[in-house]
Amino acid sequence: MRKPIPVDEAIERVMAWCREGEKEYISLEQCDGRILAEHIEATMPIPWFDRSPYDGYALSAEATTEASSDHPILLEVVATVGAGTVWDGLLTPKQAVKIMTGAAIPDGANAVIMVELTKEIEKEGKRFVQIRRKVDEGENISRVGEDMKQGEIVVEKGTMIHPGIVAVLATFGYDRVPVMKKPKVAIISTGSELLHVYEPLEKGKIRNSNAYMLQAQIRRAGGEPILFGKVADTFEHTLQVIQKALREADVVITTGGVSVGDFDYMPHVYEHLGAQLLFNKVAMRPGSVTSAAVFEKKMLFGLSGNPSACYVGFELFARPFIKAMLGQSKRYLTRAQAVLQKDFLKPNPFTRFVRASVSHQDGMLHVEPVGKDKSNIVSSLAQANALLVLPGGTRGFQAGSRVDVLLLHDEGDCVWS
Repeated sequence: MRKPIPVDEAIERVMAWCREGEKEYISLEQCDGRILAEHIEATMPIPWFDRSPYDGYALSAEATTEASSDHPILLEVVATVGAGTVWDGLLTPKQAVKIMTGAAIPDGANAVIMVELTKEIEKEGKRFVQIRRKVDEGENISRVGEDMKQGEIVVEKGTMIHPGIVAVLATFGYDRVPVMKKPKVAIISTGSELLHVYEPLEKGKIRNSNAYMLQAQIRRAGGEPILFGKVADTFEHTLQVIQKALREADVVITTGGVSVGDFDYMPHVYEHLGAQLLFNKVAMRPGSVTSAAVFEKKMLFGLSGNPSACYVGFELFARPFIKAMLGQSKRYLTRAQAVLQKDFLKPNPFTRFVRASVSHQDGMLHVEPVGKDKSNIVSSLAQANALLVLPGGTRGFQAGSRVDVLLLHDEGDCVWS
């Protein structure tokens, strides 16, 4: 018996079994694009010493109280310091130290005047800086902890590491970075009609596009795909390959074999394994035959063999599960509202996910379907950057209607419903 359940209920049943994966430590050079397994705390204040943000002269602000364009003052330049060097003397009110960007502020100085506002002159064999304006205490000094305070959480666990975060990690001395292990996701394509991508076409056969599509989707979600190849339409072979995949992977995704045809063996495989069936039909188009089951805390997703249905099923169910294993709070596709640009008059007995193109116009999102709305269509996937969500029980929508969309290439943090 197959009783369709609502999409949101199907997602809830899957996510009730989500678990966080393990962490590992990798080198700083290899961490870009990985997911942080721990909060990153500031191990020291940044900057950790008072420093100059500009080239200029470090001085005591009190010495410039009477300075003006009509009455310039002269301060003796007693040293020059660059970034990475320190002047160990004690500055007196009548003295200045020429200082370069990033250098430590010398003792006795409490301000820096930019070099562009000064003039250096020589007098009686000594160097002086001429200043024609009052300088305020603290002016042009980057204080200890101004950027980040010690102990402050600067990057949260579950964040994807990008070049800016790499800079933060390097600043705090993280030569080994704690990241989440990539969940291993097995891909098994069922069907005797499938050919390898490099094989010549034969009548009645098609190339195995789903496996490579899923491989890319899994990588985009942060997982590590493992191709188990194609499985012939026999119960024994299907069961054998799935058992092997369960030993080697954290998640198993199959395509095809989930319907009610003579060669659709996935329901029988779940039963033979003793897996707990979560659902075997969802009130959605495409992909109503999408199934999910749990075996020894490992998730099995049975996706449709039709490309568009397979694609949508992964994004709705497998993607957030993988994201959860990576410790990410942003698990679901971003949901937004858009203005429909073309009529879509097809009735929707189930919630329909239409491959669509979203664009920004006049400060609003606009959306229109792309390609043909059939589950076996591949071409529409190449053009789609969103899924147009049309609720079940509706009789179609006219251009100008406000509709919901799920953005395929945006990392959002809101649930689909």
